Amino acid sequence: MQYRLVFAALAATLSIVFAQKAPDCNAFDKTCPSNKGNTKGHINYDLTQTSALSEWTTTSGAIVTGPDGAEFTIHKQGDAPTIVTDYYIFYGEVSVEMKASPGTGIVSSVYMLSDANDEIDWEALGGYTDKLQTDYFGKGDISEDYNRWTWQPVTTPQTLFHKYTWIWSKEKLSWVIDGTVVRTVERADAKGGTRFPQTPMRVRIGIWAGGDPSRIKGTIDWAGGETDYSKAPFTMYVKSVDIVNYTPAESYVYSDKSGSSESIEIHGGVSSGESSSSTSSGTSVTTDIASLTLSPTGLSTATLSVASSSAKSETETTTEIVTSTSHLTALSSSISSSVFTGSTTNSSNSVSTLPTVSSFEPKSTGLYSNSTSVASSVTAASSNSKSSTGTVVSATSSFNSACVLGSHYLSLLALILGFI
Repeated sequence: MQYRLVFAALAATLSIVFAQKAPDCNAFDKTCPSNKGNTKGHINYDLTQTSALSEWTTTSGAIVTGPDGAEFTIHKQGDAPTIVTDYYIFYGEVSVEMKASPGTGIVSSVYMLSDANDEIDWEALGGYTDKLQTDYFGKGDISEDYNRWTWQPVTTPQTLFHKYTWIWSKEKLSWVIDGTVVRTVERADAKGGTRFPQTPMRVRIGIWAGGDPSRIKGTIDWAGGETDYSKAPFTMYVKSVDIVNYTPAESYVYSDKSGSSESIEIHGGVSSGESSSSTSSGTSVTTDIASLTLSPTGLSTATLSVASSSAKSETETTTEIVTSTSHLTALSSSISSSVFTGSTTNSSNSVSTLPTVSSFEPKSTGLYSNSTSVASSVTAASSNSKSSTGTVVSATSSFNSACVLGSHYLSLLALILGFI
């Protein structure tokens, strides 16, 4: 009997908390409008800039930006400023650089929510200075929520900025603090996958008073106690948000009311080679090396094409740089060997294509490196390549420029003059 009462009280509390985050449409009750997507695979928001809020909707209250980022402030009872992306993502990675608000009963919340009531949370409570809470829901099922939330240690979240990240794939969900995985839920562990978050979600960030005196005792206790508004204002800060969508598309549509990932139709889907990245100012970034070829003559008639794949992890990018450098060195040696020996290369064996990483699945918990490092590594590799005789080959200062200017003629002329 005692356990039943405890469970009933806790379930009632979590029902109230969950009600704070009602979806825009309940996909189980009716046919919902299509979920607006985003064809950019990777978007970064610098929330110290007001313009970064252009793709976010403010649902209540006012948000201002400053040197510490977007400010979410409770000035009085009833305040709950919140922002939400105006698009959905379907599996991906979300990182938020946040400093939580102090104050008993004050909840600094970063969460994702779908029309099927799937939810993933970070919640920092103002009265707890050494931990915060992780939660998830599947299909709005709160019957076992006391097993679905955990406390995770974190150093003074109300005074220090920390980077809080989700890595959400079809197989598992991880919570990461400052680059360290602190919790992972496998799909099969969530009632055989039926309660695993698996439908398109929007990112939501906000602050609210779980300790408001008007709330039921269970909610106030969960929030850490009753909020004293005489100590307002209470402010949380969010400096940046980084979003990677594993399934960039124009929209997502529920084909039935099952709430399963299989029921989601992807409209206007964009492959990894077509999606682009952007910063909050809309600057496009490309990150992939697509191909590199060697002509039958053994001379460097190479083409370097670029394709965007902004959902690439740090490990993948590093691996590709190393692979690219190795290919460039090998190609340069082949070029020099063919010219010095006077031999020709059979066309069937002369083409070497660099691998392109097209998968959106993360290979590490790291976030995404700047694409300029890839270009720099390629330039360095081409300029440092050596011929088989030990002579440094420096056709041009840039591999791309060499290709455009017809470096094979310049290289051949330089080699002939060298022998003379």
